Amino acid sequence: MKKNDMVKVTIEDIGVNGEGIGKVDGYTLFIKDAVIGDVVEAKVTKAKKNYGYARLVNIADESEFRVTPRCDVARQCGGCQIQAMSYARQLEYKNEKVRNNLIRLGGVPQELLDEVMEPVCGMEEPYRYRNKAQFPVGTDREGNIITGFYAGRTHQIIPHMDCAIGRAENKEILNIIISFMKEFGLSPYDETSHKGLIRHILIRTGYRTGEIMVCIVINGNGIPHGDTLAERLAEIPGMTSVTYSVNREKTNVIMGREAGLLWGQAYITDYIGDIKYQISPLSFYQVNPVQTERLYETALEYAGLHGDETVWDLYCGIGTISLFLAQKAKHVYGVEIVPQAIEDAKKNAQINGIENARFYVGKAEDVLPEKYENDGIHADIIVVDPPRKGCEESVLHTMVKMQPERIVYVSCDSATLARDVKYLRGSGYEVKRVKGVDMFPHTGHTEVVCLLSKLKSSKHIEVELKMDKLI
Repeated sequence: MKKNDMVKVTIEDIGVNGEGIGKVDGYTLFIKDAVIGDVVEAKVTKAKKNYGYARLVNIADESEFRVTPRCDVARQCGGCQIQAMSYARQLEYKNEKVRNNLIRLGGVPQELLDEVMEPVCGMEEPYRYRNKAQFPVGTDREGNIITGFYAGRTHQIIPHMDCAIGRAENKEILNIIISFMKEFGLSPYDETSHKGLIRHILIRTGYRTGEIMVCIVINGNGIPHGDTLAERLAEIPGMTSVTYSVNREKTNVIMGREAGLLWGQAYITDYIGDIKYQISPLSFYQVNPVQTERLYETALEYAGLHGDETVWDLYCGIGTISLFLAQKAKHVYGVEIVPQAIEDAKKNAQINGIENARFYVGKAEDVLPEKYENDGIHADIIVVDPPRKGCEESVLHTMVKMQPERIVYVSCDSATLARDVKYLRGSGYEVKRVKGVDMFPHTGHTEVVCLLSKLKSSKHIEVELKMDKLI
């Protein structure tokens, strides 16, 4: 296979970034915008020894699973990679992805998964679910101010204000800010020259409370006429917080370290179940509140709490899972490396009157051994929700050393989950339940909750000793 070759290929699978996967004489090709079941004509753009990439030129035979995307920039935007595939087939694909990773990478027997794996939890309405959006601000070729989303793997802004998976009120907010910038001559940030003021617009919405936060990321110390902008935004129903974040670095990191308040309060509130949370511009908070509640309910169910357990929650963030578990556990201990997140977790515990949860700043691989070996804090149950790279092996080692009865692993990447499950299965634990939760409809990602229980040895050896043989 060579660059610029034209091929005809049947799409059989979807890759991690949502691209279609097909084979030509055993050679694997990744083709963006192709759907499982499509027969496509494609032009090879990059050819490596065992696989390559190709550009979709024509759909020769349309898949039965292909649908018309609701968003008119779905192909250009890097957000919803599989919006052209029916939602029912998306869920089937995600279930297969989790299952195949656990088999191939985790070594979990197929027969066991047939018994323990539950159907993926999808959404009744898989649109308008995101409670958070970050819009880069720039200019088009004619110099007009635009905002939208980056095209996949680029920093080219696709102008778009009404994302199909975002909140409907975002469009009104963006129009107000763009009009304000034009009126007062405020320029968008330019990555090349490192000039211009307005870099990004962050919008967060409380799903249950309806509270709205706007945070404008700036390459400067303040926003000229910011009080006028705040007054206009404050007229939007639900507006609670208008802030700015100072980021003067040459970086791809969106948020800065300094923040200022233009109007209202510096946070919004929302609920997951009966637990209330304060959310600041920098807080990590799941973007799909409907599925977050289902995810945490699954984790709580898998934990099997009766009220007398000690639970460790590793990578706890602002305490979202910890406080959910604290309603049913005797003690909950949360660990998180980000100091501000731990401050938020403590504040959220106080807001909800929860006194049986304690939080520690630090790496899980450092805090867990210290508290176990020096302070004697054991664990009946460990809940772990690591970043995409999974758990450090030192964390897994300490978890096994503490010998909890159950480990509830919440994962945003089933490949690294499978790797860690392989380690835990080799250390005396077995998979008892698995469920995918579709937190990100129309993308290739899914969350997974996996319950592992400590195996109990049922083997024993009887030895008969004759006293005369011992003399």
